[in-house]
Amino acid sequence: MGKTWANRPARTALGIDLHVEPAGPGLRRGLTDALREAVRSGRLLPGTRLPSSRSLAADLAIARNTVADAYADLVAEGWLTARQGSGTRVATGVPALPADPRSTATAAATAHRPAYDLRAGFPDVSAFPRTEWLKAARRALTAAPNDAFGYGDPRGRVELRTALAAYLARARGVRADPEHIVICAGFAHGLTLLGKALRARGADTIAVESYGLDEHWQLLTAAGLRQLALPMDELGTDTGALGPGPAAVLLTPSHQFPLGLPLHHDRRAAVVDWARRTGGLVLEDDYDGEFRYDRRPVGALQGLAPDEVVYLGTASKSLAPGLRLAWMVLPPAVAREVTAAKGGVDTCGAPDQLTLAEFIDSGGYDRHVRASRTRYRRRRDALVAALAERAPAIRVTGIAAGLHVVLRLPPGSVGRVIRAAAARGLAVEGLTPRHRHPTAAVEAPDALVLGYGTPADHAWSGALDVLCAVLSDPAVISVA
Repeated sequence: MGKTWANRPARTALGIDLHVEPAGPGLRRGLTDALREAVRSGRLLPGTRLPSSRSLAADLAIARNTVADAYADLVAEGWLTARQGSGTRVATGVPALPADPRSTATAAATAHRPAYDLRAGFPDVSAFPRTEWLKAARRALTAAPNDAFGYGDPRGRVELRTALAAYLARARGVRADPEHIVICAGFAHGLTLLGKALRARGADTIAVESYGLDEHWQLLTAAGLRQLALPMDELGTDTGALGPGPAAVLLTPSHQFPLGLPLHHDRRAAVVDWARRTGGLVLEDDYDGEFRYDRRPVGALQGLAPDEVVYLGTASKSLAPGLRLAWMVLPPAVAREVTAAKGGVDTCGAPDQLTLAEFIDSGGYDRHVRASRTRYRRRRDALVAALAERAPAIRVTGIAAGLHVVLRLPPGSVGRVIRAAAARGLAVEGLTPRHRHPTAAVEAPDALVLGYGTPADHAWSGALDVLCAVLSDPAVISVA
């Protein structure tokens, strides 16, 4: 009998599996010892309701009296409690019970969370369109074919690739064929796949912008690609400095991160000419291309040269980074190589892909982007106006698009600003070495990279007030 139930998971009355591993001879003693150890080790937490003796006995194929007796022994020892109508539960305050690591981690995270956050790189995730997303999910899953829940095409669901091809052509000027779109789990995943494909081609060098994110450069390094940092000035990245050496170049032409500059039209033409002359690839990171405020949107570079440019877009800024959905529009040959690098199955969840496809096709995505653009523009305008009034010495740049600006500060004041802001509960980030490529022959200016898109609406005015108070404080801003 012992071999029959020894390692079987028992289902509780709440539908939760209870894995029982008995210790010691005899059914009653083995069950008692196993339950006691589960409580002692913290695997069964205080207040956890256990299955009824009848249910547990049925699941373990043993006599109900055996389970009832084991429960009674542990109640007598103080490990469990039993009350009429409440069932049998793990007692509170049992001896040697370790702290719940989940509650400890949650408390620690809450204790270190700033009251306000203006760090760049995030949208206002509180504005995620939950109601419309749920409606789209219901429609998408209702209509989904059965094969949508299989392993799937490594390029991603055809419904999403088709919806993206139409949307990107209309909204970003991208020339896209659904057959040459690959869905990936975020921009970093896409960059990793492209790095593998470039190395498989025999490439060993890629050009990058002097300013960007170190985690992206690290991904390229991990793929075996050396990097050449291109110089930058007020016209953006100097693409005229490209030579025959790099096999590809990674750019953010619509809105450079972190400096916020668009790539000048002459330099857009120059990089396309370089790609055509050398056979190189342009990797276009269009991470926040939907958010432009002061003039007509800058179209994607890919529209000028679809055979030379790989277009990378993402839902991380327009919707939420937690979706882990991004896309690459690729030249045909590169599409085959990237698909091979991705492997034989889709690596992104089909339900979310189907939901996003429905969200786009129904117009929900356009409505959300337009509403977000209006909200972020109001924040940007409020930020610029407040700084002009309360901290006129601070120069604001990179304001034409996106979710962040760059605040130029007096020399030597960045560290004081960050510390003073932290003391007031505001998280901000300076333009640091992590934004500057290690091979770039440039010095990072004294500046903050400020994400005005990050806070929730209820926290925005408070964050702006604290920022202005810090930047108008002579003890903080004055040169040491």
